[in-house]
Amino acid sequence: MGAERITAAFRRARAARRTALVAYVTAGYPSLLATEFIVRELAARGVDLIELGIPFSDPLADGPTIQAASAEALANGATVRGILQMVRRVRGKTTVPLVAMSYVNPLARYGMAAFCRDAVAAGFDGLVVPDLPPEEAGELICAARPVRLATIFLAAPTSPIARLRRIAAASRGFIYYVSLTGVTGARRALPPEVLAQVRWLKRLTRLPVAVGFGVSKPEQVRWLGGVADGVVVGSAIVQAITRHRLARGPYRRSVQRRVRHRDLARRVGSFVQPLLEAARR
Repeated sequence: MGAERITAAFRRARAARRTALVAYVTAGYPSLLATEFIVRELAARGVDLIELGIPFSDPLADGPTIQAASAEALANGATVRGILQMVRRVRGKTTVPLVAMSYVNPLARYGMAAFCRDAVAAGFDGLVVPDLPPEEAGELICAARPVRLATIFLAAPTSPIARLRRIAAASRGFIYYVSLTGVTGARRALPPEVLAQVRWLKRLTRLPVAVGFGVSKPEQVRWLGGVADGVVVGSAIVQAITRHRLARGPYRRSVQRRVRHRDLARRVGSFVQPLLEAARR
């Protein structure tokens, strides 16, 4: 569990000469039940880690795609407790590492120590908090270490060497390298200097380095895989969910609802499949 499960996933990918694929999904979009089916489908297809975004009303690191998904999830009643209950159900059906992505406010409202404890009990292995730098993360680290919840911090192209070392020291599981300055969102092209920056970061740490923000196409996954240990794809997957999402409104029968959720999950899985194939270097 925790960092050990994340480390094992990167180790397996490396042994198989693959780049670990980290798939991001906004929890509760278009519903918690849909999220559950999508996570199970992605795990069955071989995604190495799954990052579940906890919706927040002011997601400052996210672009329009994830902002819209978060807003709808909140409007539909998604809560931290509901997401933890969903994760508990998922954990009973898969061993894929699960990483929570949350901003500080929802964690502070829930209680930092309580969230770390309950997240691990539900089945989460790691936590990413984009608006919490390691210099201010003492409370989180103290709460996460005893329950073995991996703290995953973000490194950016603008991070100086001293800060990269601090990020590496505070991180567990892996380091999330932000490929560009800006917010999340699918990009047609990534900055060419990313590979050199990742090589430099890897000289400072033994932790795996996964690159995210902007990654959306198989050729980008293949290109990054020459250097990065992992690649995070988020907005492109959320866009795929939007394209294939369920019809709005209540369903008369729960069986119909489950069939439609299962169909959505399969369609999203089909979108992710070429990304998985590209990760095979």
